[in-house]
Amino acid sequence: MSGLAERAIAEERMDAPDLDPAVYAAVLTDLGKVNRMVMTARPTLAFLARATRGRTRFSLLDVGFGDGGMLRTIARWAAKRGIEADLHGVDLNANSVAVAQAASAGYAIDYHAGDYADRPDADFIISSLVAHHMTHSQLVAFVAHMERHATAGWFVNDLLRSNFAHRFFPLLARAMRWHEIVRADGQLSIARSYRPGEWPPILAEAGVAPGAARILKPFPFRLCVERLH
Repeated sequence: MSGLAERAIAEERMDAPDLDPAVYAAVLTDLGKVNRMVMTARPTLAFLARATRGRTRFSLLDVGFGDGGMLRTIARWAAKRGIEADLHGVDLNANSVAVAQAASAGYAIDYHAGDYADRPDADFIISSLVAHHMTHSQLVAFVAHMERHATAGWFVNDLLRSNFAHRFFPLLARAMRWHEIVRADGQLSIARSYRPGEWPPILAEAGVAPGAARILKPFPFRLCVERLH
């Protein structure tokens, strides 16, 4: 993977179907710590600030919610602004539901296990650190689904494939004593993620009109795609 010129395709350990639920919960907990440290929610909140101008309520589906951290952050953000937020999450891994629910006492968030394609339409569909877990065909299908079923807009929040981040993350993870799967998967996640020039063909294949979506590079080492209808 010299120079990370090509996107990695090796499978991440946390995606293994036979991973012990207790280990999976520990991994999600430490990933939540990573996300808070690197301000993962900030680009998504900036998108919602733009997308909800003039609104007093919205519905939102978070695909691949993990420990539910993004949805809890959005719930607090909306409450501070007096906006009614109807928040739902869906995750292929059923073990995510128990982890997210345990961390979400007092929040009006619905968590579901299953396929995003089985969930109702929403004003907004978002994902956070999910796109790099998908194959090319899965990502195209996901973008096409969002384009059809997110009535007001959608947002993909993911990693930027960066040589510096790829080298630096293992050092940070070791210093913070995060779970060893987080250490290994975190570096692989960076190698599996995309670069800006790789997104236009994905958007075109998914049926998104040229220029309709914006490709953003928020700090630190983020690659996000925004679509407002």
